[in-house]
Amino acid sequence: MIKHIMKKFALSERGAKGFIWAVIACTVEGLALMIPVSLLYYLTDDLIKGTIPTWHYYLYGFGIVIALALIVLTNFWKYNATYFSTYRESGIKRVGLAEKLRKLPLSFFGKKDLADLTNTVMGDVQTTEQMMSHYVPQFWGSIISALIVSIGMFAFDWRMALAALWVFPVSLVIVAFSKKAQNYFNRKQKEADVAVMDGIQENLETVRDLKSNNAEKKYLEGLNKKIDKAEVRHIKSELGTAMFVVPAQMILKLGIATVALVGSVLLANGTLSLITFFMFLLVVSRVYEPLAGAMQNLAAMNSLQINIDRMNEIENYEEQAGDKAFNPNGYDIEFKNVGFAYNTGETVLEDVSFTAKQGEVTALIGESGGGKSTAAKLAARFWDVNKGVITVGGVDVKTVDPEELLKAYSIVFQDVTLFNNTVMENIRIGKVGATDEEVLRVAKEAQCDEFVSKLPYGYNTVIGENGSMLSGGERQRISIARAMLKDAPVVIMDEATASLDAENETEVQRALSALIANKTVLIIAHRMRTVDGAEKIVVLQGGKVAEQGTPQELKESGGIYAKMLALQSTGMEQRCS
Repeated sequence: MIKHIMKKFALSERGAKGFIWAVIACTVEGLALMIPVSLLYYLTDDLIKGTIPTWHYYLYGFGIVIALALIVLTNFWKYNATYFSTYRESGIKRVGLAEKLRKLPLSFFGKKDLADLTNTVMGDVQTTEQMMSHYVPQFWGSIISALIVSIGMFAFDWRMALAALWVFPVSLVIVAFSKKAQNYFNRKQKEADVAVMDGIQENLETVRDLKSNNAEKKYLEGLNKKIDKAEVRHIKSELGTAMFVVPAQMILKLGIATVALVGSVLLANGTLSLITFFMFLLVVSRVYEPLAGAMQNLAAMNSLQINIDRMNEIENYEEQAGDKAFNPNGYDIEFKNVGFAYNTGETVLEDVSFTAKQGEVTALIGESGGGKSTAAKLAARFWDVNKGVITVGGVDVKTVDPEELLKAYSIVFQDVTLFNNTVMENIRIGKVGATDEEVLRVAKEAQCDEFVSKLPYGYNTVIGENGSMLSGGERQRISIARAMLKDAPVVIMDEATASLDAENETEVQRALSALIANKTVLIIAHRMRTVDGAEKIVVLQGGKVAEQGTPQELKESGGIYAKMLALQSTGMEQRCS
Protein backbone atom coordinates (compact mmCIF):
# COMPACT_ATOMS: atom_id res chain seq x y z
CA MET A 1 0.00 0.00 0.00
CA ILE A 2 2.83 2.42 0.88
CA LYS A 3 4.45 1.97 -2.54
CA HIS A 4 1.12 2.41 -4.33
CA ILE A 5 0.45 5.68 -2.48
CA MET A 6 4.00 6.89 -3.22
CA LYS A 7 3.47 6.29 -6.94
CA LYS A 8 -0.12 7.54 -7.01
CA PHE A 9 0.58 10.89 -5.34
CA ALA A 10 4.32 11.28 -6.04
CA LEU A 11 5.18 11.11 -2.32
CA SER A 12 8.23 10.00 -0.39
CA GLU A 13 7.91 6.96 1.89
CA ARG A 14 7.57 9.29 4.87
CA GLY A 15 4.93 11.30 2.99
CA ALA A 16 2.94 8.14 2.17
CA LYS A 17 2.91 7.08 5.82
CA GLY A 18 1.89 10.61 6.80
CA PHE A 19 -0.94 10.47 4.27
CA ILE A 20 -2.34 7.25 5.80
CA TRP A 21 -2.14 8.85 9.24
CA ALA A 22 -3.95 11.95 7.90
CA VAL A 23 -6.78 9.85 6.43
CA ILE A 24 -7.23 8.06 9.77
CA ALA A 25 -7.30 11.42 11.56
CA CYS A 26 -9.94 12.81 9.17
CA THR A 27 -12.03 9.65 9.58
CA VAL A 28 -11.92 9.78 13.38
CA GLU A 29 -12.80 13.48 13.31
CA GLY A 30 -15.85 12.74 11.13
CA LEU A 31 -17.00 10.05 13.55
CA ALA A 32 -16.37 12.30 16.58
CA LEU A 33 -18.73 14.89 15.08
CA MET A 34 -21.49 12.26 15.09
CA ILE A 35 -21.37 11.86 18.91
CA PRO A 36 -23.51 15.00 19.57
CA VAL A 37 -26.09 13.61 17.11
CA SER A 38 -26.24 10.37 19.13
CA LEU A 39 -26.66 12.29 22.40
CA LEU A 40 -29.44 14.40 20.89
CA TYR A 41 -31.19 11.26 19.65
CA TYR A 42 -31.25 9.65 23.12
CA LEU A 43 -32.25 12.92 24.80
CA THR A 44 -35.16 13.34 22.39
CA ASP A 45 -36.19 9.74 23.03
CA ASP A 46 -36.24 10.42 26.79
CA LEU A 47 -38.27 13.61 26.27
CA ILE A 48 -40.85 11.77 24.14
CA LYS A 49 -41.18 9.08 26.82
CA GLY A 50 -41.78 11.86 29.35
CA THR A 51 -39.38 10.57 32.00
CA ILE A 52 -35.66 11.10 32.26
CA PRO A 53 -33.87 8.89 34.82
CA THR A 54 -31.51 10.82 37.09
CA TRP A 55 -28.45 8.93 35.97
CA HIS A 56 -29.23 9.96 32.35
CA TYR A 57 -28.48 13.58 33.33
CA TYR A 58 -24.99 12.48 34.35
CA LEU A 59 -24.73 10.46 31.16
CA TYR A 60 -25.63 13.45 28.95
CA GLY A 61 -23.36 15.81 30.87
CA PHE A 62 -20.47 13.37 30.73
CA GLY A 63 -21.23 12.66 27.05
CA ILE A 64 -21.11 16.38 26.16
CA VAL A 65 -17.73 16.78 27.86
CA ILE A 66 -16.37 13.66 26.14
CA ALA A 67 -17.76 14.82 22.78
CA LEU A 68 -16.17 18.28 23.09
CA ALA A 69 -12.87 16.78 24.21
CA LEU A 70 -12.85 14.29 21.32
CA ILE A 71 -13.74 16.98 18.77
CA VAL A 72 -10.94 19.26 20.02
CA LEU A 73 -8.39 16.43 20.17
CA THR A 74 -9.30 14.98 16.77
CA ASN A 75 -9.18 18.46 15.21
CA PHE A 76 -5.72 19.00 16.67
CA TRP A 77 -4.67 15.56 15.45
CA LYS A 78 -6.10 16.20 12.00
CA TYR A 79 -4.37 19.59 11.77
CA ASN A 80 -0.98 18.08 12.58
CA ALA A 81 -1.51 15.03 10.39
CA THR A 82 -2.60 17.04 7.33
CA TYR A 83 -1.00 20.49 7.34
CA PHE A 84 2.26 20.07 9.25
CA SER A 85 2.96 16.66 7.74
CA THR A 86 2.28 17.93 4.22
CA TYR A 87 4.47 21.00 4.62
CA ARG A 88 7.37 18.79 5.69
CA GLU A 89 6.70 16.56 2.69
CA SER A 90 6.81 19.58 0.35
CA GLY A 91 10.30 20.39 1.57
CA ILE A 92 11.37 16.78 1.06
CA LYS A 93 9.80 16.77 -2.41
CA ARG A 94 11.49 19.96 -3.59
CA VAL A 95 14.88 18.81 -2.34
CA GLY A 96 14.29 15.39 -3.94
CA LEU A 97 13.43 16.93 -7.32
CA ALA A 98 16.47 19.21 -7.13
CA GLU A 99 18.69 16.23 -6.32
CA LYS A 100 17.19 14.29 -9.22
CA LEU A 101 17.75 17.18 -11.63
CA ARG A 102 21.38 17.31 -10.50
CA LYS A 103 21.84 13.70 -11.65
CA LEU A 104 20.10 13.99 -15.03
CA PRO A 105 21.99 14.29 -18.32
CA LEU A 106 21.95 17.63 -20.10
CA SER A 107 19.90 16.01 -22.86
CA PHE A 108 16.92 16.27 -20.50
CA PHE A 109 17.38 20.02 -20.08
CA GLY A 110 17.52 20.40 -23.84
CA LYS A 111 13.90 19.23 -23.95
CA LYS A 112 12.71 21.51 -21.14
CA ASP A 113 12.92 25.25 -20.68
CA LEU A 114 13.77 26.87 -17.37
CA ALA A 115 10.25 28.22 -16.75
CA ASP A 116 8.76 24.74 -17.16
CA LEU A 117 11.20 23.12 -14.72
CA THR A 118 10.83 25.97 -12.22
CA ASN A 119 7.06 25.60 -12.40
CA THR A 120 7.36 21.87 -11.66
CA VAL A 121 9.70 22.26 -8.67
CA MET A 122 7.81 25.22 -7.22
CA GLY A 123 4.29 25.37 -8.70
CA ASP A 124 3.43 21.68 -9.05
CA VAL A 125 4.82 20.87 -5.60
CA GLN A 126 2.82 23.78 -4.14
CA THR A 127 -0.36 22.54 -5.84
CA THR A 128 0.25 19.02 -4.53
CA GLU A 129 0.91 20.46 -1.08
CA GLN A 130 -2.45 22.23 -1.11
CA MET A 131 -4.24 19.13 -2.35
CA MET A 132 -2.65 16.82 0.20
CA SER A 133 -3.29 19.22 3.08
CA HIS A 134 -6.81 20.43 2.19
CA TYR A 135 -8.50 17.90 -0.10
CA VAL A 136 -7.21 14.36 -0.50
CA PRO A 137 -7.12 13.14 3.15
CA GLN A 138 -10.41 14.93 3.82
CA PHE A 139 -12.02 13.20 0.85
CA TRP A 140 -11.03 9.72 1.98
CA GLY A 141 -11.82 10.58 5.61
CA SER A 142 -15.32 11.71 4.60
CA ILE A 143 -15.89 8.60 2.51
CA ILE A 144 -14.73 6.17 5.21
CA SER A 145 -16.61 7.90 8.04
CA ALA A 146 -19.75 8.10 5.85
CA LEU A 147 -19.51 4.37 5.12
CA ILE A 148 -19.20 3.58 8.84
CA VAL A 149 -22.21 5.78 9.62
CA SER A 150 -24.09 4.17 6.73
CA ILE A 151 -23.64 0.73 8.32
CA GLY A 152 -25.26 2.10 11.49
CA MET A 153 -28.11 3.60 9.45
CA PHE A 154 -28.85 0.27 7.78
CA ALA A 155 -28.83 -1.36 11.23
CA PHE A 156 -31.62 1.01 12.33
CA ASP A 157 -33.77 0.86 9.20
CA TRP A 158 -32.64 -0.27 5.76
CA ARG A 159 -35.51 1.52 3.99
CA MET A 160 -34.63 4.90 5.44
CA ALA A 161 -30.93 4.21 4.86
CA LEU A 162 -31.60 3.63 1.14
CA ALA A 163 -33.71 6.80 0.99
CA ALA A 164 -30.82 8.75 2.54
CA LEU A 165 -27.85 7.23 0.73
CA TRP A 166 -28.96 6.57 -2.87
CA VAL A 167 -27.82 10.06 -3.88
CA PHE A 168 -24.24 9.49 -2.78
CA PRO A 169 -23.11 6.93 -5.43
CA VAL A 170 -24.95 8.91 -8.12
CA SER A 171 -23.13 12.13 -7.17
CA LEU A 172 -19.82 10.28 -6.90
CA VAL A 173 -20.19 8.79 -10.38
CA ILE A 174 -20.97 12.21 -11.91
CA VAL A 175 -17.81 13.76 -10.47
CA ALA A 176 -15.67 10.68 -11.16
CA PHE A 177 -16.66 10.70 -14.83
CA SER A 178 -15.53 14.32 -15.11
CA LYS A 179 -11.86 13.33 -14.74
CA LYS A 180 -11.12 13.20 -18.46
CA ALA A 181 -12.69 16.60 -19.11
CA GLN A 182 -10.97 18.14 -16.09
CA ASN A 183 -7.59 16.77 -17.15
CA TYR A 184 -8.07 18.39 -20.56
CA PHE A 185 -8.93 21.78 -19.05
CA ASN A 186 -6.12 21.61 -16.52
CA ARG A 187 -3.53 20.54 -19.08
CA LYS A 188 -4.44 23.53 -21.26
CA GLN A 189 -4.36 25.78 -18.19
CA LYS A 190 -0.90 24.51 -17.22
CA GLU A 191 0.42 25.08 -20.75
CA ALA A 192 -0.91 28.65 -20.68
CA ASP A 193 0.64 29.29 -17.25
CA VAL A 194 4.05 28.00 -18.39
CA ALA A 195 3.84 30.19 -21.52
CA VAL A 196 3.22 33.26 -19.34
CA MET A 197 6.13 32.47 -17.01
CA ASP A 198 8.37 31.77 -19.98
CA GLY A 199 7.35 35.09 -21.55
CA ILE A 200 7.97 37.05 -18.33
CA GLN A 201 11.36 35.42 -17.82
CA GLU A 202 12.36 36.04 -21.43
CA ASN A 203 11.27 39.68 -21.14
CA LEU A 204 13.42 40.21 -18.03
CA GLU A 205 16.44 38.54 -19.61
CA THR A 206 16.21 40.47 -22.90
CA VAL A 207 14.93 43.84 -21.68
CA ARG A 208 18.10 45.67 -22.82
CA ASP A 209 17.87 44.24 -26.34
CA LEU A 210 14.15 45.03 -26.51
CA LYS A 211 14.68 48.64 -25.42
CA SER A 212 17.66 49.18 -27.71
CA ASN A 213 15.64 47.95 -30.71
CA ASN A 214 12.40 49.75 -29.74
CA ALA A 215 10.72 46.33 -29.64
CA GLU A 216 9.50 46.47 -26.04
CA LYS A 217 5.95 47.61 -26.88
CA LYS A 218 5.47 44.86 -29.47
CA TYR A 219 6.87 42.21 -27.12
CA LEU A 220 4.62 43.30 -24.26
CA GLU A 221 1.61 43.13 -26.58
CA GLY A 222 2.45 39.48 -27.22
CA LEU A 223 2.98 38.88 -23.50
CA ASN A 224 -0.39 40.48 -22.70
CA LYS A 225 -2.04 38.08 -25.14
CA LYS A 226 -0.43 35.15 -23.29
CA ILE A 227 -1.70 36.53 -19.97
CA ASP A 228 -5.21 36.97 -21.39
CA LYS A 229 -5.13 33.42 -22.74
CA ALA A 230 -4.05 32.11 -19.34
CA GLU A 231 -6.90 34.01 -17.69
CA VAL A 232 -9.41 32.51 -20.12
CA ARG A 233 -7.98 29.05 -19.48
CA HIS A 234 -8.35 29.51 -15.72
CA ILE A 235 -12.00 30.53 -16.15
CA LYS A 236 -12.68 27.58 -18.45
CA SER A 237 -11.01 25.23 -15.98
CA GLU A 238 -13.17 26.53 -13.10
CA LEU A 239 -16.33 26.29 -15.20
CA GLY A 240 -15.36 22.81 -16.35
CA THR A 241 -15.12 21.71 -12.71
CA ALA A 242 -18.34 23.50 -11.71
CA MET A 243 -20.27 21.77 -14.53
CA PHE A 244 -19.89 18.49 -12.67
CA VAL A 245 -19.50 19.45 -9.01
CA VAL A 246 -22.57 21.71 -8.74
CA PRO A 247 -25.03 19.15 -10.21
CA ALA A 248 -23.50 16.44 -7.99
CA GLN A 249 -23.98 18.57 -4.88
CA MET A 250 -27.55 19.44 -5.92
CA ILE A 251 -28.39 15.75 -6.34
CA LEU A 252 -26.84 15.10 -2.93
CA LYS A 253 -29.28 17.55 -1.36
CA LEU A 254 -32.18 15.53 -2.79
CA GLY A 255 -31.39 12.93 -0.15
CA ILE A 256 -32.96 15.15 2.54
CA ALA A 257 -36.16 15.35 0.49
CA THR A 258 -36.32 11.59 -0.06
CA VAL A 259 -35.67 10.92 3.64
CA ALA A 260 -38.51 13.28 4.56
CA LEU A 261 -40.85 11.80 1.92
CA VAL A 262 -40.13 8.09 2.63
CA GLY A 263 -40.09 8.74 6.40
CA SER A 264 -43.47 10.49 6.25
CA VAL A 265 -45.02 7.59 4.31
CA LEU A 266 -43.59 4.96 6.69
CA LEU A 267 -44.60 7.05 9.70
CA ALA A 268 -48.18 7.35 8.36
CA ASN A 269 -48.27 3.59 7.81
CA GLY A 270 -47.12 2.99 11.36
CA THR A 271 -44.02 1.07 10.24
CA LEU A 272 -41.56 3.68 11.49
CA SER A 273 -41.24 5.25 14.92
CA LEU A 274 -41.14 9.02 15.30
CA ILE A 275 -37.79 8.93 17.10
CA THR A 276 -36.22 6.88 14.28
CA PHE A 277 -37.60 9.35 11.74
CA PHE A 278 -36.13 12.20 13.76
CA MET A 279 -32.81 10.40 14.06
CA PHE A 280 -32.49 9.97 10.28
CA LEU A 281 -33.28 13.64 9.68
CA LEU A 282 -30.50 14.54 12.14
CA VAL A 283 -27.98 12.14 10.64
CA VAL A 284 -28.52 13.08 6.99
CA SER A 285 -28.25 16.77 7.82
CA ARG A 286 -24.86 15.99 9.33
CA VAL A 287 -23.62 13.40 6.82
CA TYR A 288 -24.39 15.38 3.65
CA GLU A 289 -22.17 18.30 4.63
CA PRO A 290 -18.86 16.37 4.53
CA LEU A 291 -20.10 14.40 1.51
CA ALA A 292 -20.76 17.64 -0.37
CA GLY A 293 -17.22 18.66 0.48
CA ALA A 294 -16.03 15.26 -0.70
CA MET A 295 -17.53 15.92 -4.13
CA GLN A 296 -15.54 19.14 -4.39
CA ASN A 297 -12.44 17.40 -3.08
CA LEU A 298 -12.79 14.64 -5.67
CA ALA A 299 -12.99 17.24 -8.44
CA ALA A 300 -9.82 18.84 -7.10
CA MET A 301 -8.14 15.42 -6.93
CA ASN A 302 -9.00 14.77 -10.59
CA SER A 303 -7.00 17.86 -11.59
CA LEU A 304 -4.05 16.81 -9.42
CA GLN A 305 -2.99 14.10 -11.87
CA ILE A 306 -1.46 16.65 -14.28
CA ASN A 307 0.86 18.00 -11.57
CA ILE A 308 1.80 14.49 -10.41
CA ASP A 309 2.59 13.41 -13.98
CA ARG A 310 4.92 16.40 -14.42
CA MET A 311 6.81 15.56 -11.23
CA ASN A 312 6.96 11.86 -12.10
CA GLU A 313 8.42 12.76 -15.49
CA ILE A 314 11.47 14.13 -13.68
CA GLU A 315 11.65 11.39 -11.07
CA ASN A 316 11.30 8.56 -13.60
CA TYR A 317 13.83 9.95 -16.08
CA GLU A 318 16.90 7.77 -16.43
CA GLU A 319 19.89 9.12 -14.53
CA GLN A 320 23.48 9.20 -15.70
CA ALA A 321 25.08 6.54 -13.56
CA GLY A 322 28.56 5.12 -13.27
CA ASP A 323 31.33 3.86 -11.04
CA LYS A 324 32.17 6.08 -8.07
CA ALA A 325 35.82 5.07 -8.36
CA PHE A 326 37.76 6.85 -11.12
CA ASN A 327 41.38 5.68 -11.43
CA PRO A 328 42.69 6.64 -14.88
CA ASN A 329 46.17 5.85 -16.14
CA GLY A 330 47.11 9.46 -16.78
CA TYR A 331 44.73 12.00 -18.31
CA ASP A 332 44.98 11.60 -22.08
CA ILE A 333 41.56 12.19 -23.67
CA GLU A 334 40.89 9.95 -26.67
CA PHE A 335 37.95 10.12 -29.07
CA LYS A 336 37.44 6.83 -30.92
CA ASN A 337 34.99 6.97 -33.87
CA VAL A 338 32.61 9.16 -31.88
CA GLY A 339 29.16 9.91 -33.26
CA PHE A 340 26.57 12.13 -31.59
CA ALA A 341 23.22 13.79 -32.28
CA TYR A 342 21.13 15.94 -29.95
CA ASN A 343 17.97 14.83 -31.73
CA THR A 344 17.30 11.85 -33.96
CA GLY A 345 18.34 12.60 -37.52
CA GLU A 346 20.39 15.72 -36.59
CA THR A 347 24.00 14.52 -36.63
CA VAL A 348 26.43 16.85 -34.85
CA LEU A 349 29.53 14.65 -34.76
CA GLU A 350 30.32 11.75 -37.08
CA ASP A 351 33.23 9.30 -36.77
CA VAL A 352 35.39 11.76 -34.80
CA SER A 353 38.78 10.41 -33.68
CA PHE A 354 41.66 12.31 -32.07
CA THR A 355 43.77 12.29 -28.90
CA ALA A 356 44.39 15.21 -26.54
CA LYS A 357 47.54 14.27 -24.65
CA GLN A 358 48.41 15.18 -21.07
CA GLY A 359 50.93 18.01 -20.90
CA GLU A 360 49.79 19.39 -24.25
CA VAL A 361 47.31 22.00 -25.44
CA THR A 362 44.90 20.63 -28.03
CA ALA A 363 42.89 23.28 -29.87
CA LEU A 364 39.54 22.54 -31.51
CA ILE A 365 38.84 25.00 -34.31
CA GLY A 366 36.50 25.25 -37.24
CA GLU A 367 33.38 26.93 -38.50
CA SER A 368 30.46 27.75 -36.17
CA GLY A 369 28.25 24.72 -35.69
CA GLY A 370 31.07 22.35 -36.61
CA GLY A 371 30.83 20.49 -33.28
CA LYS A 372 33.72 22.00 -31.29
CA SER A 373 31.78 22.84 -28.10
CA THR A 374 29.84 19.59 -28.37
CA ALA A 375 33.04 17.55 -28.51
CA ALA A 376 34.41 19.30 -25.41
CA LYS A 377 31.19 18.75 -23.47
CA LEU A 378 31.08 15.09 -24.49
CA ALA A 379 34.59 14.72 -23.07
CA ALA A 380 33.21 15.91 -19.71
CA ARG A 381 30.18 13.62 -20.10
CA PHE A 382 27.60 16.41 -20.21
CA TRP A 383 25.97 14.09 -22.74
CA ASP A 384 26.64 10.45 -23.60
CA VAL A 385 27.85 9.59 -27.09
CA ASN A 386 25.55 7.70 -29.45
CA LYS A 387 28.43 5.89 -31.11
CA GLY A 388 32.08 5.21 -30.39
CA VAL A 389 34.00 5.75 -27.14
CA ILE A 390 35.60 8.63 -25.27
CA THR A 391 38.27 7.65 -22.77
CA VAL A 392 40.23 9.58 -20.14
CA GLY A 393 43.41 7.78 -19.15
CA GLY A 394 42.04 4.65 -20.79
CA VAL A 395 38.75 4.73 -18.82
CA ASP A 396 35.48 5.02 -20.77
CA VAL A 397 33.79 8.17 -19.43
CA LYS A 398 30.37 6.49 -19.77
CA THR A 399 31.37 4.06 -17.02
CA VAL A 400 32.20 6.82 -14.50
CA ASP A 401 29.76 8.66 -12.25
CA PRO A 402 29.44 12.20 -13.76
CA GLU A 403 30.13 13.98 -10.48
CA GLU A 404 33.22 11.86 -9.84
CA LEU A 405 34.43 12.45 -13.41
CA LEU A 406 33.99 16.23 -13.19
CA LYS A 407 36.27 16.39 -10.14
CA ALA A 408 39.08 15.92 -12.68
CA TYR A 409 37.92 18.85 -14.86
CA SER A 410 38.30 22.63 -14.70
CA ILE A 411 35.99 24.20 -17.27
CA VAL A 412 35.76 27.80 -18.45
CA PHE A 413 32.67 28.37 -20.58
CA GLN A 414 32.10 31.19 -23.03
CA ASP A 415 28.79 31.92 -21.26
CA VAL A 416 29.88 32.56 -17.68
CA THR A 417 27.50 31.81 -14.78
CA LEU A 418 27.99 33.86 -11.62
CA PHE A 419 25.94 34.00 -8.44
CA ASN A 420 24.41 36.86 -6.48
CA ASN A 421 27.23 36.76 -3.96
CA THR A 422 30.60 38.37 -3.35
CA VAL A 423 33.52 38.21 -5.77
CA MET A 424 35.39 36.15 -3.17
CA GLU A 425 32.66 33.52 -2.86
CA ASN A 426 32.11 33.34 -6.64
CA ILE A 427 35.77 32.39 -7.08
CA ARG A 428 35.76 30.07 -4.06
CA ILE A 429 33.17 27.84 -5.81
CA GLY A 430 36.15 26.34 -7.66
CA LYS A 431 37.43 24.78 -4.45
CA VAL A 432 35.23 24.27 -1.41
CA GLY A 433 37.03 25.34 1.75
CA ALA A 434 39.72 27.36 -0.05
CA THR A 435 41.34 30.01 2.14
CA ASP A 436 41.06 33.73 1.37
CA GLU A 437 44.79 33.75 0.56
CA GLU A 438 44.30 31.02 -2.10
CA VAL A 439 41.38 32.89 -3.63
CA LEU A 440 43.29 36.19 -3.74
CA ARG A 441 46.31 34.50 -5.32
CA VAL A 442 44.39 33.06 -8.28
CA ALA A 443 42.34 36.25 -8.61
CA LYS A 444 45.56 38.24 -9.11
CA GLU A 445 46.87 35.69 -11.62
CA ALA A 446 43.59 35.94 -13.57
CA GLN A 447 43.96 39.76 -13.66
CA CYS A 448 40.91 40.37 -11.44
CA ASP A 449 42.63 42.90 -9.13
CA GLU A 450 42.31 45.69 -11.67
CA PHE A 451 38.51 45.85 -11.65
CA VAL A 452 37.85 44.44 -8.16
CA SER A 453 39.80 47.32 -6.60
CA LYS A 454 37.27 49.72 -8.12
CA LEU A 455 34.26 47.93 -6.56
CA PRO A 456 32.71 49.47 -3.39
CA TYR A 457 33.83 46.69 -1.06
CA GLY A 458 36.53 45.04 -3.15
CA TYR A 459 36.40 41.25 -3.05
CA ASN A 460 33.51 41.42 -0.57
CA THR A 461 31.25 43.25 -3.04
CA VAL A 462 28.03 41.43 -3.95
CA ILE A 463 28.01 41.50 -7.75
CA GLY A 464 24.29 40.93 -8.44
CA GLU A 465 22.41 38.20 -10.26
CA ASN A 466 24.77 36.50 -12.71
CA GLY A 467 27.33 39.26 -12.07
CA SER A 468 25.09 42.04 -13.40
CA MET A 469 27.48 44.69 -11.93
CA LEU A 470 30.36 43.44 -14.09
CA SER A 471 31.28 43.59 -17.77
CA GLY A 472 31.59 40.48 -19.92
CA GLY A 473 35.37 40.50 -19.69
CA GLU A 474 35.31 40.93 -15.90
CA ARG A 475 32.87 38.06 -15.50
CA GLN A 476 35.08 35.87 -17.67
CA ARG A 477 38.17 36.64 -15.57
CA ILE A 478 36.30 35.52 -12.43
CA SER A 479 35.42 32.29 -14.22
CA ILE A 480 39.08 31.77 -15.15
CA ALA A 481 40.15 32.42 -11.53
CA ARG A 482 37.58 29.85 -10.39
CA ALA A 483 39.07 27.23 -12.77
CA MET A 484 42.61 28.09 -11.63
CA LEU A 485 41.58 27.62 -7.99
CA LYS A 486 40.16 24.15 -8.74
CA ASP A 487 43.50 23.14 -10.30
CA ALA A 488 42.11 19.97 -11.92
CA PRO A 489 44.23 17.73 -14.22
CA VAL A 490 41.96 18.33 -17.25
CA VAL A 491 41.23 21.87 -18.44
CA ILE A 492 38.56 22.78 -21.00
CA MET A 493 38.35 26.37 -22.22
CA ASP A 494 35.48 27.29 -24.52
CA GLU A 495 36.35 30.74 -25.92
CA ALA A 496 37.78 31.49 -22.46
CA THR A 497 39.29 34.85 -23.47
CA ALA A 498 36.72 35.90 -26.05
CA SER A 499 35.46 38.87 -23.99
CA LEU A 500 38.93 40.22 -23.16
CA ASP A 501 40.76 43.02 -24.93
CA ALA A 502 44.18 42.33 -26.43
CA GLU A 503 46.13 43.69 -23.42
CA ASN A 504 44.16 41.70 -20.81
CA GLU A 505 44.14 38.61 -23.01
CA THR A 506 47.93 38.65 -23.07
CA GLU A 507 48.06 38.92 -19.27
CA VAL A 508 45.46 36.20 -18.75
CA GLN A 509 47.18 33.92 -21.26
CA ARG A 510 50.33 34.30 -19.20
CA ALA A 511 48.38 33.28 -16.07
CA LEU A 512 46.77 30.39 -17.93
CA SER A 513 50.17 29.01 -18.82
CA ALA A 514 50.63 28.26 -15.11
CA LEU A 515 47.15 26.71 -14.93
CA ILE A 516 47.71 24.31 -17.83
CA ALA A 517 51.20 23.08 -16.98
CA ASN A 518 51.39 19.27 -17.19
CA LYS A 519 47.65 19.04 -17.77
CA THR A 520 45.37 17.85 -20.55
CA VAL A 521 44.03 21.02 -22.15
CA LEU A 522 41.24 21.38 -24.71
CA ILE A 523 40.84 24.88 -26.11
CA ILE A 524 37.97 25.98 -28.33
CA ALA A 525 38.66 29.25 -30.09
CA HIS A 526 38.01 31.32 -33.19
CA ARG A 527 40.96 33.68 -32.75
CA MET A 528 44.05 32.12 -34.30
CA ARG A 529 46.33 33.95 -31.82
CA THR A 530 44.54 32.11 -29.02
CA VAL A 531 45.60 28.72 -30.38
CA ASP A 532 49.04 29.80 -31.54
CA GLY A 533 50.76 28.10 -28.60
CA ALA A 534 48.86 24.82 -29.00
CA GLU A 535 50.86 21.63 -29.56
CA LYS A 536 48.02 20.11 -31.59
CA ILE A 537 45.14 21.45 -33.65
CA VAL A 538 42.01 19.51 -34.61
CA VAL A 539 39.89 21.11 -37.32
CA LEU A 540 36.21 20.12 -37.17
CA GLN A 541 34.05 20.78 -40.20
CA GLY A 542 30.48 19.54 -40.58
CA GLY A 543 30.87 17.35 -37.51
CA LYS A 544 33.92 15.52 -38.90
CA VAL A 545 37.67 15.82 -38.37
CA ALA A 546 38.82 17.63 -41.50
CA GLU A 547 42.47 17.77 -40.48
CA GLN A 548 44.68 17.52 -37.41
CA GLY A 549 48.32 18.03 -36.54
CA THR A 550 50.73 20.61 -35.15
CA PRO A 551 50.23 24.27 -36.14
CA GLN A 552 53.36 24.13 -38.31
CA GLU A 553 52.24 20.97 -40.11
CA LEU A 554 48.82 22.43 -40.86
CA LYS A 555 50.31 25.73 -42.07
CA GLU A 556 52.56 23.88 -44.48
CA SER A 557 49.71 21.63 -45.74
CA GLY A 558 47.79 24.67 -46.97
CA GLY A 559 44.47 23.28 -45.80
CA ILE A 560 41.58 24.72 -43.81
CA TYR A 561 43.71 25.93 -40.88
CA ALA A 562 46.13 27.71 -43.20
CA LYS A 563 43.25 29.45 -44.97
CA MET A 564 41.60 30.50 -41.66
CA LEU A 565 44.95 31.88 -40.50
CA ALA A 566 45.41 33.81 -43.75
CA LEU A 567 41.86 35.23 -43.60
CA GLN A 568 42.27 36.47 -40.02
CA SER A 569 45.68 37.94 -40.81
CA THR A 570 44.21 39.79 -43.81
CA GLY A 571 41.34 41.06 -41.66
CA MET A 572 43.77 42.36 -39.02
CA GLU A 573 45.84 44.15 -41.64
CA GLN A 574 42.75 45.81 -43.12
CA ARG A 575 41.59 47.00 -39.67
CA CYS A 576 45.05 48.36 -38.88
CA SER A 577 45.23 50.23 -42.20
